[in-house]
Amino acid sequence: MKIVRRNTESGPQLAVVDASGDLVDLPGERDLIPLLDGRLAAVTDAALRDRATVTPEADAELLAPLEPTTFRDFSTFPEHPAGIVKLFDPAATLNPRFWEIPTFYFSNPYAITGPVADIPVPPNCVDFDFELEVAAVVGRTGRDLTVGEAADHIAGYVVLNDFSARDVQFHEMGLQLGPAKGKDTATALGQYFVTADELAPRASGSSFDLRMDVRVNGELVGSDRLDNMAWTFPALAAYASRGTEIRPGDLLGSGTCQGGCLAELWGRHGRDFHAPLAPGDVVETSVELLGGTTNRVVAGAEARPIEPFVKASEFTAQR
Repeated sequence: MKIVRRNTESGPQLAVVDASGDLVDLPGERDLIPLLDGRLAAVTDAALRDRATVTPEADAELLAPLEPTTFRDFSTFPEHPAGIVKLFDPAATLNPRFWEIPTFYFSNPYAITGPVADIPVPPNCVDFDFELEVAAVVGRTGRDLTVGEAADHIAGYVVLNDFSARDVQFHEMGLQLGPAKGKDTATALGQYFVTADELAPRASGSSFDLRMDVRVNGELVGSDRLDNMAWTFPALAAYASRGTEIRPGDLLGSGTCQGGCLAELWGRHGRDFHAPLAPGDVVETSVELLGGTTNRVVAGAEARPIEPFVKASEFTAQR
């Protein structure tokens, strides 16, 4: 099934997409996460039977289908980091550690935004970028899971566009930590939460045989297939649960697909391949069966100055 969350005068409202594509409200249900651990099927069945409120999708103001409790973003498509590293050294190749662990960073759940929301350029950002991904949504609590066990903890999937301030990101990563403010302003989720059983017929290799596309101002910029992942979604869930818990509503991003962002394409083809995102640009992502996002870039806030209490010269003198 497909679940959406639409905006109403009284706040967010969950709805299930029926066979004709209309949205049938789940009465009284505003938050997807409490339904993930066993109640979703019964609630949607009752709503489809009663059909108390039905809205054409074209008439709905769609929000992100959930507000995740945590957001881990992984790197599973080897061609993506293999292209990124060429930004810094054209002769560089993929780090062999890619094949050792499904690495991830924690991103900001407060930055989650909807499939059609405007996206502000982050403060101090010149090289604004997109990242086409798919994310698994955890449906059950688990700890120290095997890969086989973890498969049963995935409730469904959403399209994800991880907007990225590349110049900010690469500057801060020079301090040998992961991305922070470079990934902190906006992450758009597709309009649909699609339950795992819906994708089962398209199972292929590491994940699912689904085409992924990203366009800027209507021009196709990148395309890939989801089953080009080198790590499976259950592997991501198992690694995320190692030594801790994953819980319903946790978001596990696939990382960017091949050709799914400008930084990778700059590394492969040069900085003239495509300009960074700027106010007025419209970024569209789409993944078969999962839907997508259409977000307009707008001007953002100016950065307020922040200075260290101790200057570099003073620190050097003290040494």
